[in-house]
Amino acid sequence: MKNKNTIKTIEKGRIYITATFNNTIVTVTDDKGSPVIVMSCGMFGFAGTRKSTPHAATITTDAAVKKAVTTHNLRAADVFVKGIGPGREAALRVLRGSDLDIERIIDVTPIPHNGVKQPKIRRV
Repeated sequence: MKNKNTIKTIEKGRIYITATFNNTIVTVTDDKGSPVIVMSCGMFGFAGTRKSTPHAATITTDAAVKKAVTTHNLRAADVFVKGIGPGREAALRVLRGSDLDIERIIDVTPIPHNGVKQPKIRRV
């Protein structure tokens, strides 16, 4: 059985930013995709409508990146951005200002190709 307290060192990883209208969630994973750090705006005392602000996303992303760099020795990362919330650009701004080597930024926001089913024809 693996010890849970062993600190995993990852040189290259992935950063997933999910920016919804109500929250911003930052997940740092290793290269295979297993999560190492998960942080959201609610973990830093933001509640209600303050969770959905760019300021909350900035603080959350900054804390996640600093923790990944200091404790897990993260050097390079691919960034995957999902959603159209207000914290999206603020989180990317923090990543550009950090000392991480950002190799690529990929938008993985789901886009519907067909939409929802049309309603039945109304008969009067």
